[in-house]
Amino acid sequence: MSEKIAAIFVIIIFGIIYSCGSKQIVPAAESAVESDEIVLSEPTRAESVMKAILEVYSDQVEKIEFRNDDWAILLKDTWYYYADGRLLPENQLENAANYRSYQFYNYPVELPLWRARTPEEIERFKSWTTTRRQSTTVRSSYFLDDLWQASTRIETERQLVRMNIFGKPVRVHKSIQDKLAVIETQIKSAAETEQQVQTWINSLGMPAGYSWRNIADSQSRSYHSYGLAVDLLPSSLGGKQTYWLWTSQHREDWWNVSYNDRYHPPAAVIRIFEINGFVWGGKWPLFDTMHFEYRPEILKLNGIF
Repeated sequence: MSEKIAAIFVIIIFGIIYSCGSKQIVPAAESAVESDEIVLSEPTRAESVMKAILEVYSDQVEKIEFRNDDWAILLKDTWYYYADGRLLPENQLENAANYRSYQFYNYPVELPLWRARTPEEIERFKSWTTTRRQSTTVRSSYFLDDLWQASTRIETERQLVRMNIFGKPVRVHKSIQDKLAVIETQIKSAAETEQQVQTWINSLGMPAGYSWRNIADSQSRSYHSYGLAVDLLPSSLGGKQTYWLWTSQHREDWWNVSYNDRYHPPAAVIRIFEINGFVWGGKWPLFDTMHFEYRPEILKLNGIF
């Protein structure tokens, strides 16, 4: 009899422990209902990315949802799945291996301090050009094509407008026309108190905007091909370097070009672009210091925008 009582007591204690343990995993609001979902205490990377996209493109994106074991976003009656950063429509999920990620990368608030590269990084940089040329995967364009109504060259060019930036003409996607106008106004305002900014404005050559092409040495569409990027260069670089690929053609260790030897717009100019949704290519390992492209979701993910 005592053995039966002891066994019952053990079962009761085990039930109490299990119940307490379960409450640590399932929030109180969920504990009273049956659910097959795993409730995570912190957002996954996929969820964070999709929430950022929803927030910055709220006028185009309808909603996000966890469906078919992945986060998905609804855009114009089509569900696009995170798919490890590939943003694929459901009918392309089986072909996911053919596509590369959109690279929802870490983007620093400040330009990182200059440092020597590790041997592993150097080997990776050495092979970058060859690796890019030989890659058989491309970045999926389905989501961007749909988001910007730019699936073909003809369709893309219907979305373009001509505008002036600092008195010089450029073609861009109509969605960023007003943003660039605000940026110009803010930079001119900064120039009233910062001579470096005014000198930068005075030095500018012709800007480069829309260009129907892929990213150099790759099979993926450039943001220039959507009209969502602008290159701003001075009339003369004065011997400074601006783009890693150009530099690599005459200097093998292109990654060792110091910040002092690179062309950099003033910090105030970079910051104004960033607070208006544009990332600056000078913060990329594959530096492109003349380049600004509209990627508000990157800035949102990194707490900048």
